[in-house]
Amino acid sequence: MSENMKFTQPPLPYAPDALMPVISPVTIDFHYGKHERAYIDNLNRLIEGTKYADMPLERIIVESDGPVFNNASQAWNHIFYFFQFNPSGQKVPGGKLMERIEAQYGSYEEFQKEFEAAGASVFGSGWVWLANDEEGKLSIIKASNADNPLTQGLNPILVFDVWEHAYYLDYQNRRPDYLHKIWDIVDWSVIESRYPF
Repeated sequence: MSENMKFTQPPLPYAPDALMPVISPVTIDFHYGKHERAYIDNLNRLIEGTKYADMPLERIIVESDGPVFNNASQAWNHIFYFFQFNPSGQKVPGGKLMERIEAQYGSYEEFQKEFEAAGASVFGSGWVWLANDEEGKLSIIKASNADNPLTQGLNPILVFDVWEHAYYLDYQNRRPDYLHKIWDIVDWSVIESRYPF
């Protein structure tokens, strides 16, 4: 592999139509096939011959800014987003994560409402994250553009993409509808595996 191909785009673990009707194959093609590919290609071009060339992606996110940060973080964010889905996956959280959600938010349903409201209120393009600190406490984080909780020393475990390209082909301007439906394809076994408690 040549130096300028350090980061490569992993194939999705499901068919392009597997997330229907929540996310269409057309959105998968544009969002993961084109947008994500562009972030990875741009990142490889930007880091060639720089101090970032041999860094892991997470370290680049924490240590960079400007175009390098934007492309590194967006490349990471999209893989994190698309790899949390499985239409036949675990539908609700369990174990320590469910205990923490219920302790902090009162119930899983209340947590969902708060998470959706946060995502709906992100101005412009961005993300809504669930992350934990080193003691396991959860935070719902509204993030603009490419922002990522890694830069705050937090551990991301769940994310919904609220850039328009994530939902516009399927939901037009109905971001709240998209945020409500996307729970149907979240695989909570993946989210639990990201929660190290």
